[in-house]
Amino acid sequence: MCGDRPLGRIREVYFPPIRPLMSSTILITGASSGIGLATALHFHAAGWQVVATMRAPERDTPLHGLERVLVTRLDVQDGPSIEAAVQEAIERFGSIDVLLNNAGYGAYGPLEVTSDESMSRQFDVNVFGMLRTTRAILPHFRTQGHGVVINVSSMGGRFAFPLGALYHGTKFAVEGLSEALQYELASLGIRVKVIEPGAIRTDFAGRSFDFVNDPTIDAYQPLVQRFFDVLTPLMATAGSPDSVAQTIFRAATDGASQLRYTAGGDAEQIIGARRQMDDASFHAMIGGQFGIDLTAISGDGNAT
Repeated sequence: MCGDRPLGRIREVYFPPIRPLMSSTILITGASSGIGLATALHFHAAGWQVVATMRAPERDTPLHGLERVLVTRLDVQDGPSIEAAVQEAIERFGSIDVLLNNAGYGAYGPLEVTSDESMSRQFDVNVFGMLRTTRAILPHFRTQGHGVVINVSSMGGRFAFPLGALYHGTKFAVEGLSEALQYELASLGIRVKVIEPGAIRTDFAGRSFDFVNDPTIDAYQPLVQRFFDVLTPLMATAGSPDSVAQTIFRAATDGASQLRYTAGGDAEQIIGARRQMDDASFHAMIGGQFGIDLTAISGDGNAT
């Protein structure tokens, strides 16, 4: 792919840090609550101009009425709304310096009982929505010669829990797409960053978490119960959206070539373990938390 040019000789591109001046602008998807709202408030407090986008901007939000904040509609599943929001932001503030792809949705449950609609929505929001929004803003970034694309992934983009094939599949995709785009966009002066939060206290579980199950299929029910047995204490000790907002601000302004930023002690701990352990050991550790023994499957595919 690189011809006779060795990978080790590809020149390093330096990006000067973005200074948090009044003229700096961030566009955030999914800014109505959780990480998106916390990030909008954090950047605004730091003197930035903020384009806070959401599917229903008419709803009550603490962002309404703030100076230097544009609250407008953007649905990542609706291409024209993306184009309109980007254009409105440029017309209001003159330019956009940072895009935060934050809008997300989580579908969990046994794949066997998951509908086509749920599968399509999961990938349309988390993957294709991110791509649509990024694609819409790239001409502006390319023309002005700079920009930062920040994609909110998850610690679940580096490893997986059972019953999360769809959600983890999309977050693994976000990781790979971001890694590829960093090369594609570097020569244009555009940086790409990935944020990997751990468990965070948001309304994700209430508004953006869709768990499907069929209680009549007895075979899955012990695992479903163990899943919630693990999830409940994990969420009880979850971090705050503000801590993720601080990490996002650092990624947007540090000028570093760093791609991935973890956010939260649990993310740092588990991702750190993932780096140090081989696949078999790590999978055994995760499986053990859910009462799963991956070695207890015989050669004919039946559990021993």
